[in-house]
Amino acid sequence: MPSIQIVLKRILVSLLIGLAVGVLINEVTFLFLRETARAPKVIELVIPEGTAESIANGETPPSLPDAMTFVVGDTLLVRNNDVTDHQLGPLWIPAGTSASLPLDAAQSYAYECSFQEGNYFGLDVHEPLTTSTRLYGILFSGLPLGMLIALYAVIMPSKKKNDPQKNVQP
Repeated sequence: MPSIQIVLKRILVSLLIGLAVGVLINEVTFLFLRETARAPKVIELVIPEGTAESIANGETPPSLPDAMTFVVGDTLLVRNNDVTDHQLGPLWIPAGTSASLPLDAAQSYAYECSFQEGNYFGLDVHEPLTTSTRLYGILFSGLPLGMLIALYAVIMPSKKKNDPQKNVQP
């Protein structure tokens, strides 16, 4: 039967291994979410001059994205540099003016849009990725994994060292 020190050492090493794996898995995942790892800010979308004419001709305006990703608390500021009035969901933006849309709930929006070829504009609003979110992810994945490894390490028998006294033949 292993001593208490060996058992505690196995548990500690197992928890550290679990946390290390948790860090690895979560940080790789968070690399894909880095656009939401920021504080809320004002994001400007400029409708260039000639956009209405391009859409009327069946062309896609070159400088406008099809969809955008935001964090809760962002404000979308739409500046209309076109000679035609435009609409984005609840916003009516007369030519030469701007309007803002506060984004205060995490969800995906699909707005009717007059400055996109398909008359649709998608907005994805996510909770901001904070340091505490990252730590929770590491702890909620690493600690249970470490406990499972520790359980396995405790119930598995350790290798027995050969005792030279027992191997002596009379």
